[in-house]
Amino acid sequence: MKAFRFVEWQQPGELRDVPVPEPGPGEVLIKVGGAGACHSDLHLLELAPGARSFTLPFTLGHENAGWVETMGPGATGFAPGDPVIVYGPWGCGLCMNCRRGMENYCETPGKPSPGGLGGTDGGMAEYLLVPSTRYLIPLGDLDPREAAPLTDAGLTSYHAVKRSVHLLGPGSTAVVIGAGGLGQMAIQVLRALASATTVVAVDTSQDKLKIAKSMGADEALISGEDAVRRVKDITKGGGAELVLDLVGVNPTLSMAAQVARVLGHLTIVGVGNATLPVNFSSPPHECAVASPFWGTIPELIEVISLAQTGKIKMLVEHFAIDDAAHAYHQLHEGKIAGRAVITPND
Repeated sequence: MKAFRFVEWQQPGELRDVPVPEPGPGEVLIKVGGAGACHSDLHLLELAPGARSFTLPFTLGHENAGWVETMGPGATGFAPGDPVIVYGPWGCGLCMNCRRGMENYCETPGKPSPGGLGGTDGGMAEYLLVPSTRYLIPLGDLDPREAAPLTDAGLTSYHAVKRSVHLLGPGSTAVVIGAGGLGQMAIQVLRALASATTVVAVDTSQDKLKIAKSMGADEALISGEDAVRRVKDITKGGGAELVLDLVGVNPTLSMAAQVARVLGHLTIVGVGNATLPVNFSSPPHECAVASPFWGTIPELIEVISLAQTGKIKMLVEHFAIDDAAHAYHQLHEGKIAGRAVITPND
């Protein structure tokens, strides 16, 4: 089968022919409908040799959805042809966090091992081997080609918003810095979970800000000092109860600290690897700073429910697997409006 692989450090991914995997006991083989291309993949490909402990090569793709192809011996709960989405972080399944569905925070050293992100073969191929049925969520009538990014862009944004919903009552403000795929989903989740809050989107792209407005943002601001002043005006000088930085570079973290509120939440989701300056006065007093990772299995079930009822929808652009390298180039150049999805079986 064709697979788009991480073959060499600091080099673009490559399309290769690899064997179709055979599911062992408890495993499931998925016919891949869609595999999302994520900025995390770009950061992965740019790593210095040996920066991570995994071994090359492996297949990229950690946002995966498709149809059950074959059930391994002892695997139950699904049947061939069932449309499913694949939960990304694969933990040990035995520690306390895993037993709570929080495999994104598995306590076993070396885990979680996300398919296509941590050295395990992912879904940017015609078929994906999933180690357990507990990672499969039924999609119902959702199209796997459209739904694939919900497992990361959707789930990560949902988790980042949900942990702060108690702050977002009437009169509150949430600032979303970065209106790409994750930001667009965060805006929709805010509208679904905290309808009373004022949502402010910030980005460097007018085109992405137009999309943000269409998805429910009350304000759409070009990043910079004018945006900081406008947020201060909106919040009567107090700052926002929730600031989501979905980029994570120095200018966005600096802005996040300037527009956050006393006792608010400053949540760093973007993997730009910048550093947030912290002193007695910044961020504001008792503003909690967190960097959540992905989300839980129960939360993915909730994300799928929101998508099934039409409350959230990912803007996707499809690419054949032969065009996967081009999709990543477009992503690197900032030319993907929402999320690029590789469709290996179209």
